[in-house]
Amino acid sequence: MIISAPDGTSLSFLTQVVQWSGGELKRWLPLVNGFVADLPNAALSDLAEHPLVSHIAIDRLVVGAMERTSSTVGAGAVRQELGYDGAGVGVAIIDSGASAYLDDLSDGSSGGPRVDQFVDFVNGRKKAYDDYGHGTHVAGIIAGNGFDSGGLRTGIAPAARLIVLKVLDDSGQGRISDVIAAIDYAIAHKDAFNIRVINLSVATGVYEPYDVDPLTLAAQRAVNAGIVVVAAAGNYGRAPQGGTRYGGITAPGNAPWVLTVGASSHMGTVDRADDTIAVFSSRGPTAINNGAKPDVVAPGVGIESLSNPESAFYVTKANYLLSGSVPTWYQPYLSLSGTSMAAPVVTGTVALMLQANPNLTPNAVKAIIEYSAQQYAGYDRLTQGAGFLNAKGAVELAQTLAASNDTEYPSTADWSTQVVWGNRLIQGGQLAADGNAWWMSTTWGASVMPDGEEITWGSAFSDTGQNVVWGSQCGGADCETTWSVFDSGVVIGTDDGDTVVWGTSDDDEGDTVVWGTSCSDPSCDPVIWNAP
Repeated sequence: MIISAPDGTSLSFLTQVVQWSGGELKRWLPLVNGFVADLPNAALSDLAEHPLVSHIAIDRLVVGAMERTSSTVGAGAVRQELGYDGAGVGVAIIDSGASAYLDDLSDGSSGGPRVDQFVDFVNGRKKAYDDYGHGTHVAGIIAGNGFDSGGLRTGIAPAARLIVLKVLDDSGQGRISDVIAAIDYAIAHKDAFNIRVINLSVATGVYEPYDVDPLTLAAQRAVNAGIVVVAAAGNYGRAPQGGTRYGGITAPGNAPWVLTVGASSHMGTVDRADDTIAVFSSRGPTAINNGAKPDVVAPGVGIESLSNPESAFYVTKANYLLSGSVPTWYQPYLSLSGTSMAAPVVTGTVALMLQANPNLTPNAVKAIIEYSAQQYAGYDRLTQGAGFLNAKGAVELAQTLAASNDTEYPSTADWSTQVVWGNRLIQGGQLAADGNAWWMSTTWGASVMPDGEEITWGSAFSDTGQNVVWGSQCGGADCETTWSVFDSGVVIGTDDGDTVVWGTSDDDEGDTVVWGTSCSDPSCDPVIWNAP
């Protein structure tokens, strides 16, 4: 169990209470003012009522949830045309580890490894390794240099520095306490390794609201420290009977401050026109809080990245091993699918953005990715979020916001030009670098600033600089949005016919309504699904 105290002062006294109750202390978790302990069942009810205990949570299990990929999202163009490769940006990979000796994870200039730091929260070993293989594959997607494929299977940000934090064992399982400890490590060593983004291709179930879950709160602490947290949405988009299932977002991707990534399929081509949503990709809304997720989708089907010959994957996934273009004693690549593969595509993109504009906050990074995403017809926002990742557009906009106000705004012809702020759809303007929505003190999805000030995101028109307030949907002018509610209790749209995000969970049958129609007429049929 993970036991939290209301503050650090109470923590030491609480450990004594737990020990008097027959508990055994396992690990300190200062990030959440708590610790891990084994407890007798008989002690739980009394501890839950103790004044020094603020929260008790189950130490839940977590599990591990390229050439076409880079081209499809535009990352190859970022490297070739804009010159960014993630150099200098530290990426913390919280996963099953990574094999630092692999050719594709070596430094092209020195030949040495690019794993700057390795910490093993499972077995306590000092040398970098990966006995499962999941983390190595993720690391290759983010920062592989494509050495064994002649550059074809290059990762998204091949010059990024890697901080590998092992939390999954050789069977791909771990505990959320290990993940929390790894997040704490990343925060504590943020400046030493310039850690700007954390990749969490690990997932666990949602059993409590995100504002009390120790895992999601740990992710919030990282975001508040200036680190972008990217998490896989989960692989629960298909129901056991074979149909599409909503409500399968996993933790910590259920938290609004996390950049949550679903999976798309590039269909084996570099042409964006034929991209589809992966059938397994988890849809929103989130359990308990009913939040709109995922935030964006990225390629996650048939992703070719690094294999580790000393891992379980090398045996269990042998049918998916791939050869390189240079002689090696093993097959250096592996093709895998999952939102675990989609998340590092976004993480690598974030590294490119932060190289282009180191001043970006986590909120700004998330907004830019959503705003520049490409929407596809036929998918609601609980399936594709803001749209399909557009890495080139995201980096171009990051670069623009780092420059002076005179810099020409990038072409947004095929962008969503929208931001999903909590459960609101924001549109009608341009992102600006000085919007207070990007401040470190602003929680994603909040209605107002902590001091009551309206939250702003940019300008309605670049020539006038008119301010746009969150919730505006009147072509850029400040206004109030009116929801149209019909007899069924279903919210259909807005008074001005704009497309909106998603709807209610309080109709007569308790169903959740998924909607994305741009029609404010009762004849527009919303999509209704039964909440799981």
